Amino acid sequence: MSDIDTNKTFAASVERSNKLEQEIIANPKKFRVLTGDRPTGRLHIGHYFGSLKNRVRLSKMGVPTMILIADYQVLTDHDAYQEISQNTKQLVIDYLACGIEPGEDVVIYPHSYVPEANQLMLPFLTLVTSAELERNPTVKEEIQSALQNGKVKTINAGMLTYPIHQACDILFCKGNVVPVGKDQLPHIELTRTIARKFNEKFCKDSAPIFPLPDALLSKTPSILGLDGSQKMSKSRGNAIMLSATEDETAKLIKKAKTDQERHISYDPVNRPEVANLLMLIALCTGEAPESVAERIGDGGGGLLKSTLNEALNEELRPIRAKRAELEKNPDYIRKVLLDGSQRAREIAVKTLDEVRAAMNMVI
Repeated sequence: MSDIDTNKTFAASVERSNKLEQEIIANPKKFRVLTGDRPTGRLHIGHYFGSLKNRVRLSKMGVPTMILIADYQVLTDHDAYQEISQNTKQLVIDYLACGIEPGEDVVIYPHSYVPEANQLMLPFLTLVTSAELERNPTVKEEIQSALQNGKVKTINAGMLTYPIHQACDILFCKGNVVPVGKDQLPHIELTRTIARKFNEKFCKDSAPIFPLPDALLSKTPSILGLDGSQKMSKSRGNAIMLSATEDETAKLIKKAKTDQERHISYDPVNRPEVANLLMLIALCTGEAPESVAERIGDGGGGLLKSTLNEALNEELRPIRAKRAELEKNPDYIRKVLLDGSQRAREIAVKTLDEVRAAMNMVI
């Protein structure tokens, strides 16, 4: 596909996402959001601004929300698995500290505890060709990244079938809204293809079982790490974790990369490191990054960093206080996961019964 075709496709996705946003505001109960993370470590401020704040917003609007902890998927590109359990619990702490409130319509669960959802993998595999999986651009990039970063030495089949497992995660609960970034759009398109093929093949004489999910694209600009050149990541050492103390945050920000020019201006193309720090301040204060730059003016990198330190610590202070409380209550964290798993299984059992009936497998 040419760059022009790709841009047209993305523009169409943005237009569809904007329309979806308005429909959600008008009728939140019409939708079910599926979102989540892999338990590879604690969450950082990139996760917070890029997805967590939006999850809180949607759930408080009354949108039924399934928050998946994709523990099985850690095995696809990480040789280490010893910390999955602890990382899972830390994710829950981050979610709750940021304002997620689990309940009937907000469900947090690890997908290893929902076997009925994973049973969809086999029928879904029959609806996708190997060529479709091999040409998925996101899968290609993830495989290349895993090899280059030394996460794995060989490519396992789980990495190739990752998008189908993701389709199981979305469709078992009949999720019709998936908040994603641009890089995840190919996965959503494959999920739509699987849902459509299943409905066409097995539901010819009945109502379709699966909805065609839509991507809700993030409006938060891409957040780089403190080095200003790469995506924020704990493994790259360029992230500020939500669990970091104020002193740790100050030390990390002090090491953040800027440039030699004293006058501060917002120029993402020519001054990406400075622009990234300005964007982080703006996300905390609600200002435009250009306004932040104008306010700092000739204060240079020192004032830029001190302004970010103050704004970020102010933003995260209540989250950190809540985190400290939750850390003392591991039984509650486990209860959230077990209750969520039970609710997710109830949903999955019902869907699997419908799938068996459609495929003439009821005995």
